[in-house]
Amino acid sequence: MLNIIVSGASGRMGSRIIALLRERDDMKLAGVLERSNHEYLGKDIGEVTGTGATGVKITDNINEIAGSADVVIDFSSPSATIEYLKSISGKPMPVVIGTTGFSKEETEYIKLYAQNTPCVFAPNMSVGVNLLLKVLEDIVRITGDDYDVEIIEAHHRLKKDAPSGTAMKMAQVLARALNRNLEETAVYARHGLIGERSPKEIGIQTIRAGDIVGEHTVLFGGLGERIEITHKASSRDTFARGALKAAQWVYKQTPGLYDMQDVLGLK
Repeated sequence: MLNIIVSGASGRMGSRIIALLRERDDMKLAGVLERSNHEYLGKDIGEVTGTGATGVKITDNINEIAGSADVVIDFSSPSATIEYLKSISGKPMPVVIGTTGFSKEETEYIKLYAQNTPCVFAPNMSVGVNLLLKVLEDIVRITGDDYDVEIIEAHHRLKKDAPSGTAMKMAQVLARALNRNLEETAVYARHGLIGERSPKEIGIQTIRAGDIVGEHTVLFGGLGERIEITHKASSRDTFARGALKAAQWVYKQTPGLYDMQDVLGLK
């Protein structure tokens, strides 16, 4: 039985992870976390998410529940994630991090934490997106600099970070395969008289509207043709199932920083 802590438990992703976790007989909900001063602190997570009483109450103190857990699944916020990791750094436990929007400094701390315990750090945990990431490398080996590369991502109006973590991961994969420096070639917006598109650009465009779960398109524009590869998520359950799969996998690993490519055996 794998005992799981869910961080960001009352959010859109956290609530789906908990709902799916409760359907399994090989996992148990050991604790739930929310940020300090959250309106639901002290309440039963099942009553908050509408899945029925669980007997597990929301806390902002990970040390209160860490002793009964094997893995933390985190879909909270960058600041909350780092706070939790620092709180348990003296006795680290395996973590699955799906939170996005980290600064360079915060990402470096996650790498530091992973030196002592296994950590899956991935902006998107769906099988489909991770297969797409694998395919992108194969495509650009053939298209090279002859095709312009653009990434278009769309999410719901409540998403706080932009571009999405998935779009940035795609851009990183493409830049690496094309031997480009993403910081120098990424273009996040275009407006006005901008002149010709430079051949090395990697465009990353953002849409925020309604309740879009998540859509990502990578466009390769050549002369006389274009290739478009799109992934559309219609339910957050695909990400939640991936997070649970990652939790099962990471618990058995040696210390280190991993991603969903590792979990799915795509490397």
